Amino acid sequence: MLSVDELFATDSLLSADEREIRDTVRDFAARKLRPHIADWFEAGTFPAREMAPELGKLGLLGMHLAGYGCAGMSATTYGLACQELEAVDSGVRSMVSVQGSLAMTAIHKFGSEEQKQQWLPGMAEGRVIGCFGLTEPDFGSNPGGMRTRAVRDGADWVLNGSKMWITNGSVADVAIVWAQTEDKIRGFIVPTDTPGFVAREMHRKLSLRASVTAELDFDDVRLPADAVLPESRGLAAPLACLSEARFGIIFGALGSARDCLAATIEYARTREVFDKPLAAYQLTQAKLADMALEYGKGQLLALHLGRLKDRHELLSDQVSAGKLNSTREAIKIARECRTILGANGITLDYPVLRHANNLESVLTYEGTAEVHQLVLGKALTDANAFR
Repeated sequence: MLSVDELFATDSLLSADEREIRDTVRDFAARKLRPHIADWFEAGTFPAREMAPELGKLGLLGMHLAGYGCAGMSATTYGLACQELEAVDSGVRSMVSVQGSLAMTAIHKFGSEEQKQQWLPGMAEGRVIGCFGLTEPDFGSNPGGMRTRAVRDGADWVLNGSKMWITNGSVADVAIVWAQTEDKIRGFIVPTDTPGFVAREMHRKLSLRASVTAELDFDDVRLPADAVLPESRGLAAPLACLSEARFGIIFGALGSARDCLAATIEYARTREVFDKPLAAYQLTQAKLADMALEYGKGQLLALHLGRLKDRHELLSDQVSAGKLNSTREAIKIARECRTILGANGITLDYPVLRHANNLESVLTYEGTAEVHQLVLGKALTDANAFR
């Protein structure tokens, strides 16, 4: 019997080092995360403070960045790590993505040498947790309309406004906050113990429950002149960070799909219906074949985009194509798997509906499916349909 990865022989496309690192992350996830994830999801919690140093020891935090204690791994290797984490739960991958691809990348790409030396080593180790404040209550797909503002007051900056749906927000030690200024949108490094900074954890979520999500408020938060990221100027800066995180999602969402398929195939092989295994029915096999095909095509696309990124040839439009495909197909796979499991599929004894619920968020955050359709439409027609 073949696994879905063996069906497409995707391991043959990986180097020995890539397979070793992937397997190391898979083993860590099996030992440290998988035994607890259903309970964390049900309780609506994630022990970020305890897990961050463990993830740091593996070199997973900012692993695609070079220097300052970061592992300096390839983009493809980072994607494979994201896949193994999200095969357990999207919330775990989100924590790692926000830390490395958003908060750390913002400092690494747009920060001063002093800022990099101050923050990145501790963040790479997981001693310092970061978050990324871009989305606002009224501005998600249109971040350029943000109302959060930073104004000069002598040598200082004074920050006012709010941010919404911020992963790691209420456990973070430092926030990268994007704000309007007289000189375009700028990024600011904001220690979360700064007076006037308030983070409130958000509850009553039906998705990404094993993840810390918060609303941030800034009430006359006074920052020194060197809090600004000197190389950040304009909306292109935060969008560049989002592109890094979206790349991880291309691989990550497929991890959820793979986990759903593996659990469903095992269930179908052992569940008897009318005196024979559910897997022996043509309708079941047709569903599994179609899902495996979409997973395999997505995996091949992800690996191709990873190789392009490693050669510094990846376009942001191509990232949109990958993110749109992986998330859209992964959620379809999760929902279809649920139908095969029947009533058992709605319980936390199996991962499929948990993944499906999580993928509802992954489908829309860091660019909704519709936004990425418009990105691709503009690339193909050179006509902007956003307004």
